[in-house]
Amino acid sequence: MAIAKRAVSQPTSLPAPIGGWNARDSLTAMPPTDAPILTNWYPATTECVMRSGYSKWATGISGQVETLMAFSNGNTANKLFAIAGGSVYDCTSGGAVGAAVLTGLLNSRWQYTNIATPAGTFLSMANGAEAPKIYDGSTWSTPTITGVTATKLNSPILYAERQFFIEEGTLKTWYLPVDSIAGAANPIDVASLATKGGYIVSHGTWTIDAGQGVNDHYVIITNRGQVIVYQGSDPSLAATWSMVGVFDIGAPVGRRSLYKYAGDMLIITQDGVVPLSGALQSSRVQPRVAITDKIQYAISAAVTSYASNFGWQLMYVPTINQLWLNVPISTGSNQQQYVMNTITGSWCNYTGWNANCMEMYLDEPYFGGNGYVAHAWNTQSDAGTNITAFGLQAFNNFNSAGLLKRFTMCRPVIRSDGIPSVFAGVNVDFNLNDSTASLTFVAPNYGVWDSGLWDVAKWGGELKVFQNWQGVNGVGYYGAPVVKVAASVLDVRWVSTDLVIEGGAIL
Repeated sequence: MAIAKRAVSQPTSLPAPIGGWNARDSLTAMPPTDAPILTNWYPATTECVMRSGYSKWATGISGQVETLMAFSNGNTANKLFAIAGGSVYDCTSGGAVGAAVLTGLLNSRWQYTNIATPAGTFLSMANGAEAPKIYDGSTWSTPTITGVTATKLNSPILYAERQFFIEEGTLKTWYLPVDSIAGAANPIDVASLATKGGYIVSHGTWTIDAGQGVNDHYVIITNRGQVIVYQGSDPSLAATWSMVGVFDIGAPVGRRSLYKYAGDMLIITQDGVVPLSGALQSSRVQPRVAITDKIQYAISAAVTSYASNFGWQLMYVPTINQLWLNVPISTGSNQQQYVMNTITGSWCNYTGWNANCMEMYLDEPYFGGNGYVAHAWNTQSDAGTNITAFGLQAFNNFNSAGLLKRFTMCRPVIRSDGIPSVFAGVNVDFNLNDSTASLTFVAPNYGVWDSGLWDVAKWGGELKVFQNWQGVNGVGYYGAPVVKVAASVLDVRWVSTDLVIEGGAIL
C-alpha cells in the first residue's frame, strides 16, 4: 500500500519592499521588492521606515489654513505666516497665535515671493481678487501698481530682478521695473501664441544648460496645457528678449501646480508630475517622462476625482530626501501625500496628515490644517495619536507557477527602539483588501531628562530586532505578505519578511 506523503513546508524570505509603491505594473509582474499598497511605510534605501508624525506648531487660528508663507530677511529676520478665514497670522513663535496681523482679505488662497531691493527685503503676495500686499519686516501695506487693474494680479515671482505677475483669467502676465515692489507694470500678451485659448495658470523660472553656460528662461503655462518659453532679461527690448517655443503638455492641476526643483521645474499635470525638461523633449506620447510613472494609475485616478479641489502642491524636503505631492481629497480631512524617495525614485503614500498647504521654513516642513499649523516630521506620533502603517508586498508565485500553496506562518523582521503592535499576514491570489482589525498601541512613558529617576523611569534605547512568527491561513497560487504596524514615540523599520509555505498540487 502506498503511503501518502505529507506536504513539505519550505521557508522563504523576502526583503522589505524598498522598490516602493507600484500602481502601474500587472499584479503578476511586479518585482518582489515592490508593493501594490504601501501606506505610511517610507521606502528608504535599505529598509522601509514607518513615517514620522507631526505636532501642532501654531494653534488658535480661525478656519482652514490655506496658505503658508515664509519671509526671510537674511539671517536677521525670519517669519512664518498663515492665512485662514481671510486673515494673516504670525506663526513664527508657535503656540497660540493671538490676534491676526492682517484682516479683511477676500480669500485665503494667496501666492507669494520674497524680493530684495535697495530699499530692503519684502514679502510680496497676491491672489487675483484684490490688490497685492507687501510686508517689509514690520508692517503690511498695499503697493501702488499702475498700468493694470491691480486687483487682477496673481502669483508674483522673480525673474531677471523683476517681479512678474499673472493677470487672473487672461493670457497676459505683467512685470515691474527692476528691483521694484511697485510702479508702472508692462504686459506680456501670449494670446497669439496660445492657440488653444484659455488662461494662464502659472509661470516660473526654468534654468537649463544650453551648451554655452546655464541660462534662465521665463515659462508661462496655460490651463489648456500649453507652455510658452521666453529667454532674455528685459521684455521691453527685442534685442534682449525672444521666444524659445510653444509646447503642449497635459493640462496643469491646481494653481500651485508648478514647482522649482533643483534646476528643473516640476508640473502637476493630467499626465502625472512631469519635469519640464523631459516633457518638452518627449511630448505627451512618452508618458514615462513623468516622475510619477510608477504610480501612474493611482495619480490618474486621483486627478480624475479631485483635480478641481484646492490643495494640489509639491514640496521637496531635502533633509530627509523626500518629495511630497499633496493630494486634496477633501478640504481639511482625508488628505493624502504621495511621497517619492529622491535618491531611489521609489514611492509610497502618507495618510493622517490633513494638509491644505505646505511650506518649508528654516529647512523644516510645515503644513496648514483646520485651525492650526503643523510642524511635520518632528515627532513619532500624529499630534499625540498613533501612526498606523500598512504594507501589502508584491504577489509572488515563489517559483512554482500553477501550483497551489498553503501559507502557514509569517514573520516580519522589524527593527525598533520599543515594542510596536505588529500584525503579519498573507493575502492570496491578488486580494488587495485590508481585512485586518485595527491595531491598538499604548505608548510607553519614557523618562524625562532631569526629571525621570534612574532604575525607575523607562528610557529609550537603541534599535533592536524583533522577529516573531505569527500563524496565517492562506491557500492560493500567489501570496503577498502583509505587514501592519501601529505605534507612537517609536522608531519602527521593516527589514524583511519570512514565510513558511506548504507546496500543493496543480488543482
